[in-house]
Amino acid sequence: MRTYLECIPCFFNQAIRASRMVTEDERLIKKILDTLGDVVKDIPMDSSPPETGRLVYKIIKETLKNNDPYREMKRKNTEMALKMYPEIKRKVEDSENPLLNAIRVAIGGNIIDFGAQKTFDIEEELKKIFHIDFAINDFALFKELLNSTDKILYIGDNAAETVFDRILIEELNKLKKRVIFVVRGEPIINDAVYEDAVQAGIDRVAEIISSGTDAPGTVLKTCNKDFIELFNSSKLIISKGQGNYEALSGEASPIFFLLKVKCEIVARDLGVKEGDIVLKASDFLKRNKG
Repeated sequence: MRTYLECIPCFFNQAIRASRMVTEDERLIKKILDTLGDVVKDIPMDSSPPETGRLVYKIIKETLKNNDPYREMKRKNTEMALKMYPEIKRKVEDSENPLLNAIRVAIGGNIIDFGAQKTFDIEEELKKIFHIDFAINDFALFKELLNSTDKILYIGDNAAETVFDRILIEELNKLKKRVIFVVRGEPIINDAVYEDAVQAGIDRVAEIISSGTDAPGTVLKTCNKDFIELFNSSKLIISKGQGNYEALSGEASPIFFLLKVKCEIVARDLGVKEGDIVLKASDFLKRNKG
């Protein structure tokens, strides 16, 4: 997905929010915004938002001398999600379609996003997620591809939502599927890195690897060689969240995008409404299965 004009003020708002996680020194935050202004004016509009996001957070980290401004918040949110895990898992297992509802729960967890929005209510979101219709629902195609492979590449997104990814992975494990779970190479916003995935218990249900990227989305040209080889050889890829959709939506790969739509620009690109939930097969998959 390319960058739209409406993305530009969003970058500045994200910079302010992230900076205030570390400091209230307005002169320092103004310095970050001034530097960001010099960078943003030269970004190509055909680049993806995560490519620019990578530059935004590099400026923040270097100016504030803090490599992980969201670290403590990630830890607390994961603790909160783990307390919810037993009840949500029981609801999934007791439902008529555990796999589909595990997908719903994983998407519901995607609301935990400090890049796209200021506030969220994960408990309220997960109460209603079982009753929300998908705006795009390619579940039938997902099941078809699931039957044709025993290995799934699962690209994670935000830290605390990995607790709810775990519920989906456990359902995939029941189907004898081996899952490889992908985290960011370095801290970026509240995206999951290795230690976040371990706190959520992902290491108990999947192999955890790093993509190597320091972008808020899987920008392939910033990923490591091992991940690229795995990505290119995978028969089924699950991509969680907006950042990964923005970075990977144009790739000719067998991807299923799982996300809650949290901004009008992504909604427009998908042809849905802000707030909708989506299980979308990549255009590549649809062309080759059509």
